[in-house]
Amino acid sequence: MVTETFPPEINGVAMTIGRMVAGLQAREHQIQLIRPRQGREAVPPDQDNLEHVLRPGIPIPRYAGLNMGLPAKRQLFKLWQVRKPDLVHIATEGPLGWSALAAARKLRIPVVSGFHTNFHSYTTHYGLGWLKKPVHAYLRKFHNQTQVTLVPTRQLQQELTDAGYQNVRVLSRGVDHQLFKPERRSDELRRLWGVTGQELAVTYVGRIAPEKNLQLLIRAFEAMEQVRPDSRLILVGDGPALAALKASHPRFIFRGSRSGEDLATHYASADAFLFPSTTETFGNSLTEAMASGLATVSYDYAAAAEHVIHGRNGLKADLHDDAGFIQAACRLAGDPGLLASLGPQARTTAMSLSWEQIHNDLEALYLSLIMEREAAQAATVRMLGFS
Repeated sequence: MVTETFPPEINGVAMTIGRMVAGLQAREHQIQLIRPRQGREAVPPDQDNLEHVLRPGIPIPRYAGLNMGLPAKRQLFKLWQVRKPDLVHIATEGPLGWSALAAARKLRIPVVSGFHTNFHSYTTHYGLGWLKKPVHAYLRKFHNQTQVTLVPTRQLQQELTDAGYQNVRVLSRGVDHQLFKPERRSDELRRLWGVTGQELAVTYVGRIAPEKNLQLLIRAFEAMEQVRPDSRLILVGDGPALAALKASHPRFIFRGSRSGEDLATHYASADAFLFPSTTETFGNSLTEAMASGLATVSYDYAAAAEHVIHGRNGLKADLHDDAGFIQAACRLAGDPGLLASLGPQARTTAMSLSWEQIHNDLEALYLSLIMEREAAQAATVRMLGFS
């Protein structure tokens, strides 16, 4: 497993890859985890079926606290010559991922890649819109050299296929509904936020960065305040836009990065969840909010397209329809009955999103690719007259 990020780092890719590794460990597969060293991090002790290989890294621009791996084709080739993996899974497309791809192809090892981040969509949010097509071409070239590219939704599968990506398959994502659940609601935490009685606590959980469309979050919340003046906005997360947002909106409640039960308590202690991002491949925070029993407002794509039924277990607007998003947020603020009914239905939906099934599907894919390789090798041997 080759990845630029892994727990305890806090982001959607790290969470997803951490879940995959844990699922494979539970099935007693032997895993070699290759990733960049973060800061002065020591190599974690190996477990019975998990070996850590840390490579040198450099900081990722505009992503404080996270390093990307440097090229390492020669080192990986030597490592895998000694102990050849049955399969290589590359989660991220940076220099370390390219090195792993090159080494695996040279050794004729099957490669699976994951499409976890819409980097081509990020360019417009950082004043680099002219790079969108080159970045898309870069990603397409990378993924088309792997046997399979995994995406979390059917919508993204179709989008990438239309853009020339080959062998794109859907591997959805689960949610930990034992961690994220309504029972974690805390009146004490609400008081800490300054929310008392029946006041409306509206939350956002995610990276505080330009690509998350936070200006729409602010516009939608301010419109909700016109309907419910007792509304409060709580933002959970960190990122390059945090300092500026704090300075411009000091009345908002900023809680920084949270994880584990602490994060789950922050979800469950809110009443509504706004998710204005238009650059997600999935959007784990949406399904975590649903599992926590929150009424949500999102755009009709990614996880919402798969799991939100408008008016039944959440509200959603057409992608990029800002007015529709704001209207949905105001509808939520102005209809206590709707607010009360959407959360339990969202929880019911989230209960069906099992990581166990995701792990079963991933294992089955791995085994099928390994068997395909073995069958091809046997056919080559027969063709050459060695059997």
